[in-house]
Amino acid sequence: MEKKISFVLNGKRTELLIDPTETLLWVLRNQLGLTGTKYGCGIGYCGACTVLIDNEPVRSCSLSAGEVADKKVITIEGLAKNGKLHPVQKAFAENDALQCGFCTPGMIMNAVGLLNKKPSPTNDEIISGMEDNLCRCAAHKRIIQAVHDAAIEMKGGK
Repeated sequence: MEKKISFVLNGKRTELLIDPTETLLWVLRNQLGLTGTKYGCGIGYCGACTVLIDNEPVRSCSLSAGEVADKKVITIEGLAKNGKLHPVQKAFAENDALQCGFCTPGMIMNAVGLLNKKPSPTNDEIISGMEDNLCRCAAHKRIIQAVHDAAIEMKGGK
């Protein structure tokens, strides 16, 4: 049964008539055309589908669309503002912290969530905070450096 769901998506009030039990991942991709959020494992393990909900990183494949009613959802497409990359996006690009790019949107969203909580994380905090996002391309050291660089920029440095 369809239901009207209202939430803020990438800064804009959004209302959809949808099956509230459908996963947020598929609503974002199929109904809203936001394909930056990737389908990886489908069970909330790999992190490719990570989005921010009320500034917390959440696996969109494990969340029903109905659960975001009246919440603030940010996808990878919503990070850049006025054509300017978010500091985490910029740092990932500058540090070549990606190879195939499939996991990158989820990694970036998770890193933004981490930096929102810990503006000056240590290496160990970054490793711990990012370990649930899986990457098979061996960019791990560059990802850690990108998070450090983004932290500096988000605090007004660089």
